[in-house]
Amino acid sequence: MADGVCVMNRYARQIILPEIGTEGQSKLSRARVLVVGAGGLGCPVLQYLVGAGVGQITVLDPDIVEESNLHRQPLYTMSDVGRPKVLAARDHLLDANPASSLQTHMTSLYPGNAAALVNDADVVVDAADSFAVTYTLSDACKIAGVPLISASVLGQSGYAGGFCGPAPSVRAIFPDLPARAGTCATAGVMGPVVGMIGTVQAQMVLQIILGHAPSPLGRIVTFDASTWHFGGFCFAGTPEPQHRPSFVGRADICGDDHVIELRTEEEARDTITSQAERWSVETIPDFVPRAGRRVVLCCATGVRAWRAASILNENGITNTALLAIRCCE
Repeated sequence: MADGVCVMNRYARQIILPEIGTEGQSKLSRARVLVVGAGGLGCPVLQYLVGAGVGQITVLDPDIVEESNLHRQPLYTMSDVGRPKVLAARDHLLDANPASSLQTHMTSLYPGNAAALVNDADVVVDAADSFAVTYTLSDACKIAGVPLISASVLGQSGYAGGFCGPAPSVRAIFPDLPARAGTCATAGVMGPVVGMIGTVQAQMVLQIILGHAPSPLGRIVTFDASTWHFGGFCFAGTPEPQHRPSFVGRADICGDDHVIELRTEEEARDTITSQAERWSVETIPDFVPRAGRRVVLCCATGVRAWRAASILNENGITNTALLAIRCCE
């Protein structure tokens, strides 16, 4: 009885809402959410999901806490610097809600582990700041029929959207990657903007679990702090693109694959395979593949590999796969 009273006290301000009630709180307590990334977006997502009483949360992040993280990741403190993010996050989240069930993995999301993790979740949150992770998650969620809440923030603007499940995938809305990849580390970001977008992600997750209408699936919410403009649009019914080069891991490379290394000699400190050939995006139009063999295009983040695959696709070469070195095992 005492435990029941504690639960009612903790969640009283949301249980009192007619659209939640005790039935909705029960749905939250049974929900399984996978959160990929415990950084600027992941921090508010995790704090609000734990605060709301989501039953089981699995967190993936390969990084440690750095002092440069703290301006936009207020879940952490100076005493966490040097610790794995997943462990520091777990400790702080359990301090806030000891009843939470948290599974943590100090690893990246990559093609080899995506399917199993997605299949064990009711909702997936992409908070990883990586194109390769976003598209790998989207592909896995689309196949499994699991909703994906994905977001991105750079500078003073960002978006959050509801993909997959019954909605179109990330590929349907963003069929092409930018010519160059920007991240928080390279392009900069303002902390409050990241917090706002991460909070929107958390709200989307809760509404999906609760079954509220209108659903966030098939919708994107945008915010630009430099102009104080909030926007968004509905993309339900958008068709999936025909050209869908998928990301693979090192273990997926076969002996018959034609492996193309797009990194320069200065970049590549490791060897993908001794049979790999070095090309560039600029020279790839001259590439002629071996008959009947898959072409695996490799670079650091997946952006150059994507561009090269698009060029090959225009030349009628469609049997391609992408390998992002920073997001693979």
